[in-house]
Amino acid sequence: MVPPTAVADAVGTPVAPAIKDPVKDTILTPRFYTTDFDAMAAMDLQPNEAELEAICEEFRKDYNRHHFVRNGEFEGAADKLDPETRKVFVEFLEQSCTSEFSGFLLYKELSRRIKDKNPLLAECFAHMARDEARHAGFLNKAMGDFGLQLDLGFLTANKSYTFFKPKFIFYATYLSEKIGYWRYIAIFRHLQKNPESKIFPIFNFFENWCQDENRHGDFFDALMKAQPDTVRGFQARLWCRFFLLAVFATMYVRDVARKEFYEALGLDAREYDKLVIAKTNETSARVFPVVLNVEHPKFYERLERLVTNNNHLAEADSSSAPAPIKVLRKLPYWLANGAEMAKLFLMAPIRSEQFQPAVR
Repeated sequence: MVPPTAVADAVGTPVAPAIKDPVKDTILTPRFYTTDFDAMAAMDLQPNEAELEAICEEFRKDYNRHHFVRNGEFEGAADKLDPETRKVFVEFLEQSCTSEFSGFLLYKELSRRIKDKNPLLAECFAHMARDEARHAGFLNKAMGDFGLQLDLGFLTANKSYTFFKPKFIFYATYLSEKIGYWRYIAIFRHLQKNPESKIFPIFNFFENWCQDENRHGDFFDALMKAQPDTVRGFQARLWCRFFLLAVFATMYVRDVARKEFYEALGLDAREYDKLVIAKTNETSARVFPVVLNVEHPKFYERLERLVTNNNHLAEADSSSAPAPIKVLRKLPYWLANGAEMAKLFLMAPIRSEQFQPAVR
């Protein structure tokens, strides 16, 4: 059997995968984060310590310790994909691996920096770093089946890091974990019903995988409840709206741009995202004071305008025009995107205590 981190050349000799250059950073690519470690270490967990301890005990059990083990189904699976499907699938693996690895780096550094001052919090972050490293490694090995892998050490040293205050880390990572849960489980359930669309064996692992994401989200839910200012008051309502919108809009524009990947799975990217957005919005109502009115008829109209503007931006980027001309061509679409995002943000939200899930 060919090792999972290698491919075979024409005479069957294993060849090490090529190191893939990371994609150019854009507003749609995964971010790497850092934060105020001293402020995180000083957090008082007492208001919700019992729930956090219970979640930590769940982490200690490590339910997926023996789950992410490659089997014979992976052998030769990459060779069965046509060139276009291979291309979009590798893009999916790269985006997913980068996202999981960014979570690993943040959680690992948090655990290391706060362990002496806040041991319970540090232990929780250490367990989540373990999970994210496992996910990233599994995805990177899958990329190896296609002859490419990411240099995760290079990413660590060369990616730019975005600084977020702790409460912004809570909002962003909570939504990232919960939306990850709904993304993975929606694909898994779809492929259960349509096994002929399962283009690669990695999807067999998505049911257990999404449970890791769900537990991580529950941890941030409990952590925000231990810091009630993050989910109470006028400012909290504004920030929750902002992060919900930023996460939903980014996902929608990115997924529609790579709709061919979802088509390869027998999914419509727009309908898939609408389901994931609705479910994540519903889940967020359990902790956020407000959620978005994603059933408003203007909500997806405005997201579609973002998609159209993003297509024009991509066309300008790919042109052979000089850089200053590209900027001038892109400026109207940047402004239009800003206006659409402002309109989306100003749409009346729904108070969580009044939220009624839509029937789907």
